[in-house]
Amino acid sequence: MTNRSDDTMAWAENEQPARPAATVVVFRRNAAGGAAQILLLERSGTMAFAGGATVFPGGAVDTADRALAAASPGAAALDPDDAAGRVAAVRETLEESGLVVGVKGTVTAPRAIDARRRLLEGQDLGAILAEEGWTIDFDSLVPFARWWPRHREVRVYDTRFYLADVGTGALDLAADTTENRHLFWATAQEALDLADAGRIKVIFPTRRNLERLAQWPDFAAARAHALATPIVTVSPWIEQRNGEAWLVIPADAGYPVDGERLERAARG
Repeated sequence: MTNRSDDTMAWAENEQPARPAATVVVFRRNAAGGAAQILLLERSGTMAFAGGATVFPGGAVDTADRALAAASPGAAALDPDDAAGRVAAVRETLEESGLVVGVKGTVTAPRAIDARRRLLEGQDLGAILAEEGWTIDFDSLVPFARWWPRHREVRVYDTRFYLADVGTGALDLAADTTENRHLFWATAQEALDLADAGRIKVIFPTRRNLERLAQWPDFAAARAHALATPIVTVSPWIEQRNGEAWLVIPADAGYPVDGERLERAARG
């Protein structure tokens, strides 16, 4: 039996101002064979949001992201919020990992390292792109999901998820230690296994997305799935299932698992 109480409905429907954000699932081919690997970051335990959790690269969309998107010809056919999200995904991935995704132009490890240094020193991403001869490749960032929790927490993000591919992934990466303490590559299923073993912490949205990603062997299959699946804005709510409180998501959002017992769900 499934039902929602008045209290849990209020929890779900009490909308707080949400800050736009973007995150990107970065794929690389697995040198050992098998399913593709994805880039994961372990956040610093001191972070107010998802402290100590393992997440995909990403962060809040800022004013400069919107300005760069508006000035980029490739964004003309996109919704402005979507275009700004893709720019933020490029910027945050470079800042957090040193990896350049979502650009057109020649990228080498030394150039990526230098671009990241300048970004961390405060140089605008638009200026860095111009100096390097890079432009945003909006089409290479594939919309995958949108999560907008509507609850009473202080920090509420309206987060767009994208997919990107780096091929072999033979790159020299390092975590930005101001926000993250470790980065690693793993298949989606390996990440789920690590979480189940207690070796990493994953919050509710990350677990649901890892379960969804684990269905597909490589970027091409995940991309085809994403393009064929309409994006439903996911706003989790609490409901009763067989006498237990569950945190759940819409059944038509493209996810193989639509909920988890509330006592188990890590929400940040």
